[in-house]
Amino acid sequence: MVIAALGDSLTQGYGLPQQDGLVPQLERWLLARGQPVRLINAGVSGDTTAGGLARVGWTLGDDVDAMIVALGGNDLLRGIAPEMARANLDGILRAAEAADVEVLLVGLRAFNNFGPGYQAEFDAIYPDLAAEYGTLLMRDFLAAIMAPDGQGQARVLPGYLQADGLHPNAAGVGRIVETMGPMVEALIARAAQP
Repeated sequence: MVIAALGDSLTQGYGLPQQDGLVPQLERWLLARGQPVRLINAGVSGDTTAGGLARVGWTLGDDVDAMIVALGGNDLLRGIAPEMARANLDGILRAAEAADVEVLLVGLRAFNNFGPGYQAEFDAIYPDLAAEYGTLLMRDFLAAIMAPDGQGQARVLPGYLQADGLHPNAAGVGRIVETMGPMVEALIARAAQP
C-alpha cells in the first residue's frame, strides 16, 4: 500500500537527517508492525494550504492508495484568514474524494496571538472538514510533545524541539509517530476495504 504524506516542513523533516524525519520514522514504525506500506514524502518546507492545494493533483498519483494531509502551520504563522485555509483544505479533500483516496486529516491548534476569534475559527476547520468528508482526524500534529502550561495554553515539552524552537527534533518526531501511527493503521484498514 502506498500512502502520500502531503504537508509542510513538519512532514518534510526540516532540519533533520533524512532518516529522522516524520515520513521515514513513520514508515519504519508501520513496517515493524507488519504493515506492508511505502510512504511518499510530499512535504514541502514553507508550504501553506494553498501550496498543498496546488500540488494535490501531482501528489495523488495513480499508485497512491491513501493520503495524510498535514497542512496549516504556515497559514497560522502568517496569520492567513481561516476561511482561506478552510477553502484550500476543502479543495484538497475534494480532490482526494474524486480520486477515491482515503485521508487522514492532521490538524494544528492555533495559538492565541491573533486573538480568540481567530483561534476558535482556525481550530474548527479540521473537525468540521473531517466530519463533512468522513475522513479520519488527528486533531493536533504536535499534541504528543505538548503539555498544558496552566494558563489555558499548551507549551512544548523540553527536549523535543530543534534549536529554532519551531520544529521537532528526532526524539520529538518519534513521539509524534507513536501518536500518529495507530491512526495511520486505521487509514490503511480503510484504504484496504474493497
